[in-house]
Amino acid sequence: MTLTLGHFLSIGAVLFALSVIGIFLNRKNLIVLLMAIELMLLAVNMNFVAFSHFLGDVHGQVFVFFILTVAAAESAIGLAILVLLFRNKNSISVDDLNTLKG
Repeated sequence: MTLTLGHFLSIGAVLFALSVIGIFLNRKNLIVLLMAIELMLLAVNMNFVAFSHFLGDVHGQVFVFFILTVAAAESAIGLAILVLLFRNKNSISVDDLNTLKG
């Protein structure tokens, strides 16, 4: 059995749907929200790599490299905000984020 483009796109769609469900079901925990956003980016990256492979073009894979770089920076900044929130409020609830206005 060979894997076709449809197989990869369906797996990417399932991962994207799981991440959207994770965002809508859990709006209280900041760590789960960050993980759902990262899962969404990985689903899109899988689609880029699949199209790049099946079309014989490397532009999709180069684009994935830049997306992963931005996602790593986003994770570092998000975790830094999370640590500051925990130090100030002793919780990681999303509801406490509006108290950080300054």
